[in-house]
Amino acid sequence: MVFAVLGLSVLEVNAQTNAALQKAFQNSYNEESKKNYAEAISYIMPFYAEGNYEANLRIGWLYYLAKNYTASQNYYNRAISSRPNAVEARFGLIKALSLLSSWDKVMEQYNNILKIDPQNTQANYWAGVIIYNRKQYAAATKYFAKVVALYPFDYDGNHMLGWSLFFLGRKAEAKACFERALLIKPGDASSTDGLNRAAK
Repeated sequence: MVFAVLGLSVLEVNAQTNAALQKAFQNSYNEESKKNYAEAISYIMPFYAEGNYEANLRIGWLYYLAKNYTASQNYYNRAISSRPNAVEARFGLIKALSLLSSWDKVMEQYNNILKIDPQNTQANYWAGVIIYNRKQYAAATKYFAKVVALYPFDYDGNHMLGWSLFFLGRKAEAKACFERALLIKPGDASSTDGLNRAAK
């Protein structure tokens, strides 16, 4: 009987805590919608614990919106530490790192995401873009080819795969990619340019 009463009281405390946390998140969302990011953070802080994934993720996002990218990075890193196999916190961290121009760290996070989820199209595509911008076309082709394998009728994947193949001298394959891209976005200037160059 004593155990039953104790069990009920623990459940009641948990329910009260959960209700208070829901209310805090609701208030935080309301303040976020008004762009009051400091106030939005202040509602979450009373419930903050370093190992609390949800609180760290939320605060990381709010600091990102407040343009405090260093603080945002810190909270996203804590979220990642508490749930290392989750990819959403890594995508949040990438946003902050991008605005800090920490491209090597961005690439590291994309590779970490791809270790967890090798088929992740967003990670494959943007990792490909970074590598492409470094003129590492052979490596970029591998990332874009994964996107196109999963989404054969995707403009971005075909367009970037086309350019990567073109710069590797694989003009026939590039031409096919540009032709497919132009079915998705007829008249697109970049794909038309690529097609004309690949046809020479």
